[in-house]
Amino acid sequence: MVRDALCAAQDWSPDAVEIVVIRTTGDRVQDRALAEIGGKALWTKELDRALHDGDIDCAVHSMKDVETIRPDTLAIAAMLPRADVRDRLIGAETLSDLRQGAVVGTSSPRRRAQMLRLRPDLEIVLIRGNVDTRLGRVASGEMDATLLAAAGLDRLGRDDGHAIPTDVMLPAPAQGAVGIEVLAGSAAGGIVAAIDHRDTSLCVLTERALLARLGADCHSPVAALASLAGETLTLRAELIAEDGACDVAGSIEGTVDDDLGTALAEDLLARAPASVRRLFSA
Repeated sequence: MVRDALCAAQDWSPDAVEIVVIRTTGDRVQDRALAEIGGKALWTKELDRALHDGDIDCAVHSMKDVETIRPDTLAIAAMLPRADVRDRLIGAETLSDLRQGAVVGTSSPRRRAQMLRLRPDLEIVLIRGNVDTRLGRVASGEMDATLLAAAGLDRLGRDDGHAIPTDVMLPAPAQGAVGIEVLAGSAAGGIVAAIDHRDTSLCVLTERALLARLGADCHSPVAALASLAGETLTLRAELIAEDGACDVAGSIEGTVDDDLGTALAEDLLARAPASVRRLFSA
């Protein structure tokens, strides 16, 4: 997708861009939750090294897997137009259709907390692996359901599952967004900037500002979604206890020049019960 966008913007032939496949630690380790083995850096450190070593000019990331605080030597130069931000439920049409005590697989603290908030009776178990692995474990009856990002399924040409409305489950911050990172100050930055989708960048950076003020990491059950209408930006977010027993939610509206992420984070922290506030380092 990034290669095609660059070639179209720069009027290059497809062979002008070389795709270098880098298998990350996050890809290789499939039997443990990311939070147990190093967090989101497992998806980025090998690409960071390749940028710093000059092996690649830009790194393509799923933005929800990129740590909130990045090295000063790197810069997010562009984001592609955002895809469907919702989660899809695999194994049932709606959450209410799941049987009492159903087994649901996920490795996401956010999804776990949200599911338990909505359905305290559910049994949540760890599941990792690629899409086919996860779908296979539901199809085999090993578990009743799982959750996958609609954007990832759409990009693979898959229509599995049923989308959960965002007023039922807010997505992870930056879900559905693809970002392109470069060495700060490099010539590649100017080239890549030509394919930046402004609305996506504004919304995702607002969501990431919320994470930064919260001091959130991969252990933190936090959901957020920013939307843009003209020059009016709206941010919704919620912080949830790990067991789903309590949560705090809020929204804020302003212009694209306002620091809505920081403002909403401070409001949520001020209203959050201790069981939720302790999950954040702010």
